[in-house]
Amino acid sequence: MLNPLRCTLIVMLLAFAGIAPFSGQEATQNPTTPPSRPGDPWWKHAVIYEVYPRSFQDSNGDGVGDMNGITSRLDYLKDLGIDAIWITPMYPSPQIDFGYDIANYEAFDPQYGTMADFDRLVSEAKKRNIRVIMDYVANHTSDQNAWFLESRSSRTNPKRDWYIWHDGKGPGKPPNNWQSWFGHSAWTFDEKTGQCYYHYFYVQQPDLNWRNPEVRKAMYDVLRFWLDHGAAGFRIDAISRLFEDPNLHDDPILPGKNAFGDPNIQHKYTDDLPEVHDVLREMRSLVDGLPGDPVLISEADEPTIQDLDKMYGPNNDEIQLPMDFKVADLNKLSAPEFRRLLDEIEFNPLDGQPYFFFNNHDQARTWDRYGDGVHNEQIEKLMAALLLTTHATPQMYYGEEIGMRTSVPTRIEDVKDPVGRTGWPKDKGRDGERTPMQWDKSQNAGFSTAPKTWLPVPPSAAQYNVATEQYDPNSIFNFYKHVIALRRELSALRDGSYVAVNRDDPNVLAYLRKPKNGTDAVLVALNMSAQPQTVNFTLKGFGVDGKSLHVLLAAPQPANSELSFTGVKLEPFGVLIAAVE
Repeated sequence: MLNPLRCTLIVMLLAFAGIAPFSGQEATQNPTTPPSRPGDPWWKHAVIYEVYPRSFQDSNGDGVGDMNGITSRLDYLKDLGIDAIWITPMYPSPQIDFGYDIANYEAFDPQYGTMADFDRLVSEAKKRNIRVIMDYVANHTSDQNAWFLESRSSRTNPKRDWYIWHDGKGPGKPPNNWQSWFGHSAWTFDEKTGQCYYHYFYVQQPDLNWRNPEVRKAMYDVLRFWLDHGAAGFRIDAISRLFEDPNLHDDPILPGKNAFGDPNIQHKYTDDLPEVHDVLREMRSLVDGLPGDPVLISEADEPTIQDLDKMYGPNNDEIQLPMDFKVADLNKLSAPEFRRLLDEIEFNPLDGQPYFFFNNHDQARTWDRYGDGVHNEQIEKLMAALLLTTHATPQMYYGEEIGMRTSVPTRIEDVKDPVGRTGWPKDKGRDGERTPMQWDKSQNAGFSTAPKTWLPVPPSAAQYNVATEQYDPNSIFNFYKHVIALRRELSALRDGSYVAVNRDDPNVLAYLRKPKNGTDAVLVALNMSAQPQTVNFTLKGFGVDGKSLHVLLAAPQPANSELSFTGVKLEPFGVLIAAVE
């Protein structure tokens, strides 16, 4: 059981950390890296933070964020408790899909900075024990990439087979009915060579041919290039779409229309083909054994937990951290549903490390997806507790820690995201979750000194910003800091086992975290309803011999720090994290 004095000290330290104003010097006062069991890789216990570079910090006043801006905020990230940052693409790009259309994999777009700026970012991050994870767009390039320009130049060009080219079924007809993820046919006719090229995403994003050994070699060389420059690993974009049926079978047609007015199809022949796993094993082989334990994170919105499990590989020899979209996309507060999903991934057959997130650059923020309009701040704290107290490696998204909300455009002329321009008004795109980081109450929320930023700063920045929230001990920001600090301090939260308790409770999601080699268990209880709940806990059947609960962190905070196992009161969407004593 946790020593009562130690518990008290933890709470006192957390309270102090929550109300203390931020300064750059605080970075050296916090723990440098989360403690772990011998032999554990760093990524198993890390808190990973996604940075959308266009929107994090502008250092040169052009209205667009950049690498030097990220470097200038490393002390903030260190103080928050971040162990690694994943940065979305900064490579040279026509910016059709804001960097996910890459013209050169081994350089930077000038708007973000230079290779020297990146080397400095990695070096400064390392001083603060923060690792830098690169975004690796494996499925496709830009149509302005030199590889594609050669491939498009003639049917006999040596790089013709680096992409997917086919004859149409007739004049003006594509080879089959495959559709782009962003609307309409996935084939575009090239008048110069008289064939169609395939693009799972935009017309300007032709798919690479991963069946070509030369393509594999070139793309693996990209990995080696960034590892040599200090990358700690890669988040691999759209990994499940690497292969398509070479026989070009039509995809099955489903009832109805999609958001773009096209026939609704099942991507049976362009998604999750078995060959994907051959590539993942090759990538894993490339990074395994290298200094620093480089990590592979997969974007794979798999339809079932069984499909997600396959991403680990039969011998845990593929992806270390597959992103779990089943948890991320639940989009409702349901204790039974979250309990079921947590059980599925926690007890996956391969014992792979779970990887959870609730926000990223492609989905509306939790404020808008889970909030009820009345308890939004409290719900944000509940989501923070859920993300940071499970066994999974957690991924945060910039601004999540201050309660940033989705700012949806109201006019199509204001939309920057091609998804919104194509799908308007049914799909207004992803601009709303990509607005500038809200640092303070100054012009442009401290993000930029430019007269106009690339996306406008939402009005909510006046209330929800770092400078305001860091002085409020009850703010969303300080709640995140507290939970992250607890995760670092307590082995139960860092690497303990997970087991659901009160499994029949329809309103309260509760679980124990218990160290594998100890009895210092922590109970987490999350009221996922808008009504107060009174809960009784019976923990003896779980190998926990305790008589009371010592509150480590709660929202709202109860009057007493010591609670009985019976009659525990939780306010609407209340959070309780307590040591079992």
